Amino acid sequence: MKKFMAMTMAMVMAAMALTGCGGGDAASGDIPVIGISQYGQHASLDNCREGFLLGLEEAGLVEGVDFEIDYQNAGFDDNIATQIAQNFSANDVALMCAIATPSATACYAAAEDKDIPVIFTAITDPEQAKLTGGNITGTSDKLPIEAQLQLIREMQPDAKTIGILYTTSEPNSVSAVAEYQEKAPKYGFTIEAMGVMTQAEVNQAADTMISKGIDCMTNLTDNNVVGVLPSILEKTNDAGIPVYGSEIEQVKLGCVASAGIEYVGLGKQTGAMAAKILKGEAAAADMPYETVEAFEIYVNPEAMAAMNLNAKVENAIDVTAE
Repeated sequence: MKKFMAMTMAMVMAAMALTGCGGGDAASGDIPVIGISQYGQHASLDNCREGFLLGLEEAGLVEGVDFEIDYQNAGFDDNIATQIAQNFSANDVALMCAIATPSATACYAAAEDKDIPVIFTAITDPEQAKLTGGNITGTSDKLPIEAQLQLIREMQPDAKTIGILYTTSEPNSVSAVAEYQEKAPKYGFTIEAMGVMTQAEVNQAADTMISKGIDCMTNLTDNNVVGVLPSILEKTNDAGIPVYGSEIEQVKLGCVASAGIEYVGLGKQTGAMAAKILKGEAAAADMPYETVEAFEIYVNPEAMAAMNLNAKVENAIDVTAE
């Protein structure tokens, strides 16, 4: 009888423990999990993630009720990005959100066998990155390169050579460099492009670029380069070489100006697409990726003054006034 009573009490206690373990649908595993893989930590990618969550919220979805988030950061390491994607697949997440190309490529590969939908953001050229077939969709942040060239010519009428640092293994960067090289002659520029393989090579490449006597540099949305932008700016400021960003956060950091998109808005658009997938209103495979074409001109008057740039750019947004 004592043994029976003890067993009964143990079963009651176990049941009570399970009931109190987080409670609700989350404990029973009914809430779909979104795995967010962010390639690295810098402001524009952080803004994409923030916007993605806002997009889900604006679509009427509530975290903890309609979805849970498993957020992972790869620290600009391709191997870690692959591990993150494989873990998402092993855990059977409901959807993978990949921020930046290396994370998107890894998630796409890991999700394919299980047909887990993947939604990407901050991908300049999804076709070049081979992210356009299968259960995948998302948003492109294609650079307004012609507008950037116009801006540089307006701010530096006598400039001849534009330097670009880029990662040779990142399809978006390779595509953007090719477009710069194609369009630069129309504005009287030549492009001095220098490729790197890893983030550790970027600072040395910046020294070499400066030694070539370039008139200015322009950034891409290249994660290895943007990830160490403050150290690049320290070198270019000492050399008196203006650097143009590719979006607002780079201008806030000290680039002189940029023709670029706003990344919270890009993330919102991605979140709205993800919400349709989670609600069962659409399948990723049936949703073409979307390109954000609207852009703004951003200027940093303090950085401009340090480079003796006096151009008055019409309709520009002063990032120091925010």
